[in-house]
Amino acid sequence: MSGKSMSGADTVIQVLADEGVDTIFGYSGGAILPIYDAVFRYNDKNKRADGSAAIPLIVPANEQGAGFMAAGYARASGKVGVLMVTSGPGATNTVTPVRDSMADSVPLVVICGQVPTVAIGTDAFQEAPVTAIMGAVAKHVFLVTDAAQLEKTIRSAFDLARTGRPGPVVIDIPKDIQNWAGTFKGHGTLPLHGYRKRLRAITENKLSDDACERFYTMLSKSERPLIYAGGGVINANASKVMRQFAKEYGVPVTTTLMALGASDTNHPLALHMLGMHGVASANYAVEDCDFLIAIGARFDDRVAGNPARFAPRAKNIAQFDVDSAEIGKVKRVDWHHVGILNAALTDILEYGRSIKFDKTFETWHEEIAALKSEYAMNYDRNSDLIQPYAVIEEINKHSKGEAIISTGVGQHQMWAAQYFDFREPRLWLTSGSMGTMGFGLPAAIGAQFARPDKVVIDIDGDASIRMNIGELETATTYNQPVKVIVLNNRGDGMVRQWQKLYFNGRMSGSDKSLHAKDFVKSAEADGFKFAKRLDSKEDIPAMIRAFMDFKGPAFLEVIIDQDAGVYPMVGPGQSYENMITGDFIKSRSKPSDDTPGASEMF
Repeated sequence: MSGKSMSGADTVIQVLADEGVDTIFGYSGGAILPIYDAVFRYNDKNKRADGSAAIPLIVPANEQGAGFMAAGYARASGKVGVLMVTSGPGATNTVTPVRDSMADSVPLVVICGQVPTVAIGTDAFQEAPVTAIMGAVAKHVFLVTDAAQLEKTIRSAFDLARTGRPGPVVIDIPKDIQNWAGTFKGHGTLPLHGYRKRLRAITENKLSDDACERFYTMLSKSERPLIYAGGGVINANASKVMRQFAKEYGVPVTTTLMALGASDTNHPLALHMLGMHGVASANYAVEDCDFLIAIGARFDDRVAGNPARFAPRAKNIAQFDVDSAEIGKVKRVDWHHVGILNAALTDILEYGRSIKFDKTFETWHEEIAALKSEYAMNYDRNSDLIQPYAVIEEINKHSKGEAIISTGVGQHQMWAAQYFDFREPRLWLTSGSMGTMGFGLPAAIGAQFARPDKVVIDIDGDASIRMNIGELETATTYNQPVKVIVLNNRGDGMVRQWQKLYFNGRMSGSDKSLHAKDFVKSAEADGFKFAKRLDSKEDIPAMIRAFMDFKGPAFLEVIIDQDAGVYPMVGPGQSYENMITGDFIKSRSKPSDDTPGASEMF
């Protein structure tokens, strides 16, 4: 297309096509209409082999839903998710998905329509100060005022979104820029000298032999090494080489909430998730390890509740990350490397092979096996009420660690993290750092577009799904076979759990939650042919089988034990030795009486 004259709107779509975009999520409006028309005309001329549009435009119930669909697409595929909205409220409705993606390092390009350049600052109809608003929550924001720079700006946005530490990039395009006509170059990006210099420094920062030698000296002196893997491993597509390193040297792996799937949870040396609601065996392994190897992990408060007492027996801590700001930010480390994780882990592995590093950790492996056996996850299996854990275990028998699991935020999120298996990365989609209720359903729909070959299941709560319940209709409109399950405990379960523990059982605003909705009728009204309610424990196996076997969108509401809690639990600001394991998971230490105060609630 180089040398062809085209409008700004057509330029935007052509660059998206050149970048390999195959799906756009968005909602229309006056200030974005030229670009929306360009999408229509492009798809009218360009078809896939099956006759469908080359770049389908998926229209949800609202812009927040579109944002989370784009994020779900990006998380499941590893590609940049694309979101396209109009000015004013269209843009402001995407603030939460943009911040959510920034917090979890998810690559998005958000294209916002804007009022004409001459009207900016006049409080024109549907005008919002997008650069000011988004500048605080995005990786970068562009306001295009020079039409000749539009093509380079769109291309640069993709570069920024997926390189270094991934994140969302917002492009605000005034309507007159969209209507401008000029020559399409077909190449070129903005200089961005500072960013490219920093990126080049990270990319070119290779591990020296001296650094590798110091790392292996620490490993050779260790008897209980442990890999602590964070979401950066998945974002960097470094799971394969990390697994190879762990396998080659027999180093057990525990992952954060965001890194589930980086290590195959069925592997004997996989310890599943650590942290505030991590499994007991993983947290105890962190307590016992003498060499902690943090890879793409940032020692956040949900993991290192009390940094000074986190990994207390670790004589050495090593940290790999792509972001220099994370090194030593929370926990002092003895060795670190800032660089591309894939390259760094490959170099470490190759160096170990070159020096024929050979040390076995059989005793540690036996201790790991004992921890996993003695402190296994468990719950009240004799209760007459439906236990949420049992429902997830039953689904897991069908999914076998190979389905994409999306969640809302709350107790159901933690139960899903604890009881599902994950055989590979990008199967676990959840709002980690922001903890955004309403994430699960739209993210699942976005993931289904990204991975039509996969079973996609949204594990949601009755409170969380309400936030974006309008997207049920999006699933059926586009005939996406997502499976939606609502674990209904009639209220904000996680908030109630904290109120019971730390607020003397005063259920302020949590047990008076909305109760009138008939979720099954809602799903039926939105076109779900499979929409059922499970309220009997004896019916769990048969109902779950029918739910999983149904071809097409399926909805299941499960009435669970209202008092079911999330255990283990490490109180805010406390160490793993104070972990509360509940009545059905063994504990090797007595919980502390030093409970956090109300100001430390979350």
